[in-house]
Amino acid sequence: MSNIGIRHEDKYKLERRSPLVPADIINLVQQGIEISVEASEKRIFTDEEFENAGAKISETLDHCNVILGVKEMPIDYFQAGKVYVFFSHVIKGQPYNMPMLKSLMKSGSTLIDYEKIEDSNGRRLIFFGRYAGLAGMINTLWAVGKRYQTLGFENPFSQLKQAFQYSSLEEAKSEIGRVAEQIRKNGLPEEMEPLIIAISGDGNVSQGALEIAQLLNGVTITPLQLRSREYPSEGSVMIVNILPEHYLSHKEGDKFDLMDYITNPDQYESSIEELLPDINVFVNGIYWDDRYPKLIKKEWLVEQEKSNNLHLKVIGDITCDVHGSVECTEKSTEIEDPVFIYDPSADGYKMGFNGKGIAVMAVDILPSELPREASEHFSTALKPFMKSIADADFSVSFDQLDLPDEIKRAVIVYRGSLSNGYKYLADYLK
Repeated sequence: MSNIGIRHEDKYKLERRSPLVPADIINLVQQGIEISVEASEKRIFTDEEFENAGAKISETLDHCNVILGVKEMPIDYFQAGKVYVFFSHVIKGQPYNMPMLKSLMKSGSTLIDYEKIEDSNGRRLIFFGRYAGLAGMINTLWAVGKRYQTLGFENPFSQLKQAFQYSSLEEAKSEIGRVAEQIRKNGLPEEMEPLIIAISGDGNVSQGALEIAQLLNGVTITPLQLRSREYPSEGSVMIVNILPEHYLSHKEGDKFDLMDYITNPDQYESSIEELLPDINVFVNGIYWDDRYPKLIKKEWLVEQEKSNNLHLKVIGDITCDVHGSVECTEKSTEIEDPVFIYDPSADGYKMGFNGKGIAVMAVDILPSELPREASEHFSTALKPFMKSIADADFSVSFDQLDLPDEIKRAVIVYRGSLSNGYKYLADYLK
C-alpha cells in the first residue's frame, strides 16, 4: 500500500486549500492508509488538526509514493516512479505548463489530473467549480461597488468585501442579503438603474454564480428580452442567464443541439453581440477552448466605445482564459491584486479601479477565497477513490494497472509516457 502525501501549496501566497481534510482523513487512516501532511503555516486546516485526525506531519514527502496537491507543482519537484495527483492545466496544451509536463515525463513519474476524473458520460466527479462561481460572483459584486464608486456613484455594493475577507461563505451571503435589502428600500443611483447582470453558462461554476446573484432578489429577465431590449418597468437589478442555445444557431438551419455543437462547433455561428449592448455586469462561467466562438471581442468593445454606447462596466471572468472567451482578459490576476481596467481604445490595461474602460476581475484561484468550504466539498468527492489509489501497483504496465475507470481515464502520464488518450499533447510539447 502506498504512503499518501499531501503537499504544501506554494504556487500562490493565498492558496490555502487542501485536497483532503482532517474529517475525511480520520476514515482513511481507519482503512489502513498511511497519510503524511507536509507542514504548512498558511493552510486553512492546521497541522494540529491533521495530526489529531491520524496523519503524520512531515517537513518533506520524499518517503511518499503518491503525492496529492491542488495547483501545479514546481518544475524540479518530480521524482522517478512517484505518482502526482493535481490540477495540471495541461490538457489544452497550455504553453506555460509544457515545461512542467516535460519535467514530469523526464522524471519517469505518473500524473493523475483531477480535471479528467469523469464518469462514463464525461461528467466531472471531483471539482471546485461551484466554489469558483460562488467566490467569483462575490468578488464581482464587490468590484461593481468599487468601480461605480470610482466613477462617482456611491452605491450599496461598495459595502461588500472580497470573498477571502469573509470568515465564511455564510457571512458573505448574509452581507449580500443586507445590500439587497438596502436596494429594495432605496434603489440604486439613477445612473446605475437598471443594473443588468448577465451570467453565462449552466455548469457548476455558473450555478454557483447564480446562487449568489439571486441573493440580490433582482428581477429575472430572459435573453429574448435582452435581444428585444424590452425590460420590466420596475426593478433596480435585473439578472439574466445566457446559454449557448440563446446565441448560437446552426449554419444550415438545423435545430440547436448542445452535443452536436460541442463536437462540431464549426457548424454553428454566434449572434451573442445582439445580447450584449445593455449588459452592465458580465460574469463568465463557461468552459471554453479555441474551437468555440468568443463571447466578448475587443473589436466589439471598440465599436461600442466609439459610438458612445458602451454600457459594460464590470466583467467577472471566472473562466479566466487569457485572451479567450472574454478577449480583454489580458492576464489572470492574484487575490491580492484582483482587478484591472481594460481600455478598449488603447488596447491596454492597468491594475486597480481607476481609469477609462472596463473593470475586469480575473482571479484564477477563486475557490481558495472560500478555502474551508471548498476543501470540504472536494475532499468528500475524492475520498471514495483514495483506497484504490493507495492499493494500486504503479510498477506494472498500464494495461495491468488496477484502478477504477474514472481514475484510470485521468492518468495523463504513466511512468514517463503519455497515456493513449493524451498522445495529442506530444504536439504541444514540441
